[in-house]
Amino acid sequence: MPRPDRIGMRENVRMSDDRPGPLQKIGYLLGRPLPASMRDWVLADLTGPGHVRRYLIRGLVPILPLLVAFWFIPGPLWIRGGMMLLILIPFVYFQIALIRVYRRHLLVNNGLDASLVDAVQIRRADAVADEYRQRHRQP
Repeated sequence: MPRPDRIGMRENVRMSDDRPGPLQKIGYLLGRPLPASMRDWVLADLTGPGHVRRYLIRGLVPILPLLVAFWFIPGPLWIRGGMMLLILIPFVYFQIALIRVYRRHLLVNNGLDASLVDAVQIRRADAVADEYRQRHRQP
């Protein structure tokens, strides 16, 4: 039985058929809101399966040209690799640390409830609680 504060959350979030075009998607990734007809797509993009993978890839793509440019700096291989790691490690660390902030911003920016960021964790916790109740039900 769904809890009252969970009503309106979907059990299985899938990408909708109404998807943004290439220019809309670039605008979306830069912080521009999508039309209301694409809210299902935004919800699936930010809370559906693979949302963490998509977030990490989107974050790493802009820094790739800089990392590739380090390979063209003259010097030993270990210096070029070290320069890449000095940029990449803190970048990835902060990207992972700020995933919830970024997803919450995109949800609010597109007219959705910011608490949906936790939808995946809430569904998992509800499933564990239901399993516990079934397993340890008092007669």
